Amino acid sequence: MSNVKLSVVIPAYNEGRRIAQTLEDVDNYLKAQNYSYEIIVVDNGSNDNTCDVVKEYQEKGVQNVVRLCLEKSIGAKGSAVRLGIVEHAQGDFVVFMDADNATPISEIEKFWPYFDKGYTVVIGSRYVDTAKVVKKQPFYRIVLSRIGNILTRVLVDPAIKDTQLGFKAFRGAAAKNIFSRVTIPGWGFDMEVLTIAKKHGYKIKEVGVLWRERGGSHVPLSGYIETLRDLLKIKFNSIAGKYN
Repeated sequence: MSNVKLSVVIPAYNEGRRIAQTLEDVDNYLKAQNYSYEIIVVDNGSNDNTCDVVKEYQEKGVQNVVRLCLEKSIGAKGSAVRLGIVEHAQGDFVVFMDADNATPISEIEKFWPYFDKGYTVVIGSRYVDTAKVVKKQPFYRIVLSRIGNILTRVLVDPAIKDTQLGFKAFRGAAAKNIFSRVTIPGWGFDMEVLTIAKKHGYKIKEVGVLWRERGGSHVPLSGYIETLRDLLKIKFNSIAGKYN
């Protein structure tokens, strides 16, 4: 691993209150590892002090933070992750994670053995080992998530239990290939990513990871309806051969 570089992409929108702690945790963990790394924060047009907080962190002397401050939003989470990976990530491996640190970067340790076994995409899951879900979502979000997940398994891949957890890792070249084809700007992009990966024959492994509900979610209830609409669009695109 000593000659390997890891790119960590963190999409952020109005995360000024918690992005500093996330950066601190990510940096402290990664600098103790035997591989190099970069942390790419994509501030997607926040109207709070998110970008200032990241800048302040950079000025502490942390040289491996890439700060992308967008004056206007380029879409939702999917667009921010796509920008960070396609245009800026330089790692041999790429992982994207949520700004609230719901799944800590240390969980990447569980992914390395599967990359060694030849997997190209390794994704974190709340449903493979539910004991690792330290603090659960509100009941209504669990219900909506499970309904959406059932539909996703029917239309995308019946083997994947949790498509939506914001902690997914890729071999670098595969990440570039997959995300260059992503068209969904919003919350449904995770499903599109996995659909494209499957379409291109990449081996996918789902691994149970630590996850805790942090609160302050930016996903509105309407986002679940939007995601289901995106799912139908993804299925149509797949049948039409748009991901080939």
